[in-house]
Amino acid sequence: MKDIYFIAEIGVNHEANLQKAYDHIISAKKGGAQAIKLQSYKAEKIVSKHAKAYWDKKEEKENSQLKLYKRYDGFNENDYYKIYKFCKKLKIDFIVTPFDLDTIGFFKNKVKYFKISSSDITNFPLIKKIAKTKVPVILSTGASNKNEVKNAVKLIEKHNKKITLLHCILNYPTKKTDANLNMIDDLRKLNYKVGLSDHTIPKDSHEVLIYAYLKGVKMFEKHFTLNKKKRGNDHFHSFNAEDLRKFFIKISNVDKILGKNKKSFLKSEIKSRKNARRSIFYNKNLNANKNITENDLIMLRPGTGISPTYIRFLIGRKLRKQKSKGEFVKLSDFKK
Repeated sequence: MKDIYFIAEIGVNHEANLQKAYDHIISAKKGGAQAIKLQSYKAEKIVSKHAKAYWDKKEEKENSQLKLYKRYDGFNENDYYKIYKFCKKLKIDFIVTPFDLDTIGFFKNKVKYFKISSSDITNFPLIKKIAKTKVPVILSTGASNKNEVKNAVKLIEKHNKKITLLHCILNYPTKKTDANLNMIDDLRKLNYKVGLSDHTIPKDSHEVLIYAYLKGVKMFEKHFTLNKKKRGNDHFHSFNAEDLRKFFIKISNVDKILGKNKKSFLKSEIKSRKNARRSIFYNKNLNANKNITENDLIMLRPGTGISPTYIRFLIGRKLRKQKSKGEFVKLSDFKK
């Protein structure tokens, strides 16, 4: 399990409450996450009053992005510093998605990665400033085409080649039939590691994440909450600590099922090797000095005698003494 890197995307599910942020981090750590991620923004620096909802209106009724984001943009640098120190104390990586240029400098010495949101894959000023910090970059690729991903990667590469791409479908929530995990293979052609940022609802997520793991994905990002039943924002498509624990159990079980990567037999198969395989037996009563032909022999279970793979070494050899039908063939039966 050491090669799995799970990012619990708290986002703004903390609702700009420092204690709630701490509680989310503790829960993510207990669930097994290797990192938590927050979103850093001020609403007026992301959206205009003209930006409308692109999320499931049944779960979050607000139609104005500006109004929604203003609910949760209350943290200042001092709050983020406290969260950073709290993460250090808990030994969980701290990751941030900055949504404006102003906070990048503050975070650059504090984060394990900078995450670039799918929504900012064409925001070249933001991408350039993040890349120039030399901090490893996670680039999410939701709602983009291949050329848009290539262009963003080229810009980052001018300053920083520590890049991980995340396959992502930018729907909240994503139907599992829209997961399109085969896109991961296409993203790998850009010669960077590819992870998954998943927005399916939890009952579908375990299936989607397992399939991604089977495709070789090791970095996972999933929204995280203390209460999946809470209305609004990202709670409804988030994992909680129990979901996270189930994910790691399922991955562990998958690893056990996949097993060894070099073909061999198991200890549990030794009994079968002995009793289900065949040995060479005499097929008839034979006299001494008989030159053995293939018709004199038969291959029968168990496999505790001479293996049929050696039959060619027995044909034409002369018996030392009389043998009975049904006897094991032994090398000592033959004259030298």
